[in-house]
Amino acid sequence: MSKAMNATEMSNKILNSDNMKDNMDRRSFLKRLGLGASVTGLALAGCNSSDNKVTGDRTSSAALPKGKMTYRTNPKTGEKVSLLGYGCMRWPTVSGDSARDNGDDAIDQETVNDLVDTAIAHGVNYFDTSPAYCKGRSEHATGIALSRHPRDTYFIATKLSNFAPATWSREASIEMYRNSLKELQTDYIDYMLLHGVGMGDGMDEFNKRYIDNGVLDFLLKEREAGRIRNLGFSYHGDIKVFDYLLSKHDEYKWDFVQIQLNYIDWKHAKEINPRNTNAEYLYTELEKRAIPAIIMEPLLGGRLANVPDHIMARLRQKEPERSVASWAFRYAGTPAGVLTVLSGMTYKEHLIDNLNSFCPLKPLTDEELDFLYSTADLMVQYPTVPCNDCKYCMPCPYGIDIPAILLHYNKCINEGNVPESSQSENYRKARRAFLVGYDRSVPKLRQASHCIGCNQCAPHCPQAIDIPAELHRIDRFVEDLKQEKI
Repeated sequence: MSKAMNATEMSNKILNSDNMKDNMDRRSFLKRLGLGASVTGLALAGCNSSDNKVTGDRTSSAALPKGKMTYRTNPKTGEKVSLLGYGCMRWPTVSGDSARDNGDDAIDQETVNDLVDTAIAHGVNYFDTSPAYCKGRSEHATGIALSRHPRDTYFIATKLSNFAPATWSREASIEMYRNSLKELQTDYIDYMLLHGVGMGDGMDEFNKRYIDNGVLDFLLKEREAGRIRNLGFSYHGDIKVFDYLLSKHDEYKWDFVQIQLNYIDWKHAKEINPRNTNAEYLYTELEKRAIPAIIMEPLLGGRLANVPDHIMARLRQKEPERSVASWAFRYAGTPAGVLTVLSGMTYKEHLIDNLNSFCPLKPLTDEELDFLYSTADLMVQYPTVPCNDCKYCMPCPYGIDIPAILLHYNKCINEGNVPESSQSENYRKARRAFLVGYDRSVPKLRQASHCIGCNQCAPHCPQAIDIPAELHRIDRFVEDLKQEKI
């Protein structure tokens, strides 16, 4: 926080910005989200007891909640959907890593089964996967784990992830859809998504993937036949595609839409990446049409769980018994138009911590919203690279570990280990932390110095990061640090 502005003043500054929606005060914000003195429309049930304890950055003595999962109602079907949804893009491997981080390692099916069992036993009933997750293995592992439970006790969400031009034909796209049914061991999909609309070339790519080949018409007929219960899309990138699809709502009758929403992206998305769209706009447009929102990236690629030290201290002081991540999850779950909030939980401690956030949800108050927005204002002062670790840029043909490089840089920024000059007070400590950490995090043959600028990675980035430029910038910084030119 700057010396000239305290938290309240900073929050007021955010409220009085040029964006016309920023004039809304916090109580009207809560009212618009459907929240008043009491929270209505939330069904509470489903969490069973467990002896498991929370580890990580929540106190180890916190027991799992009992019988208090918060549910939201699907306005189309009347079904109760758990506000915590399980994102199946980070299933654990036999080596203990995430399959998203170590895609060559085998998925640990026994552990996946245990995670799914624990989630279902404590009220989670929404499981989100994709043919693209875990190098194509997520649907298979998810199908095995879920098929051990009665089909009417969970909802499956998957996607038509026809990103590659080779899958744009009608035949290839329909085959991908039918393979999802096979891998998931089901004859219907509860929530089917057009995956990542707005990516790449925006409208042109969307038309090639779904319109010109008749695939959207096919999916609409599958919904009519009942093999798809709810049809929607996940949005990344070009806002023209989002606006176009909502303009066609009367024709397509979208049952839900998946958007990125967190307390940074609500108003600061464009400051992080000019191609992004503020979550406030996305949510508001869905709310106007009464389209339920599925929330992805509530932790902004993990950055809202691994915040700078002074931000962590700020959040801890406010809620000592809650994890840092719980602030982001409570924020994402507070709007009444949110059907479920996705979290990719590799380890049981992640699942337990999130169960504590949603069993039941404690919606944010107007004072807490002020606090989080002023926190967001502080956080955007840090020039981190907007990498969400999605790994769509991988594999690099030259073996570079792009996400690891960007995430190490971000980590050092957040921890104050990117010295501006040799005159900085902690220069020696920061220099060592950056260089030693870089070699430990990224093998030398996979570091940024090997980037030739082929640009095969950047077109696949949902955040529209100029990846070669960032890698070259980081490499120059590393060399300057090594030679003590900084």
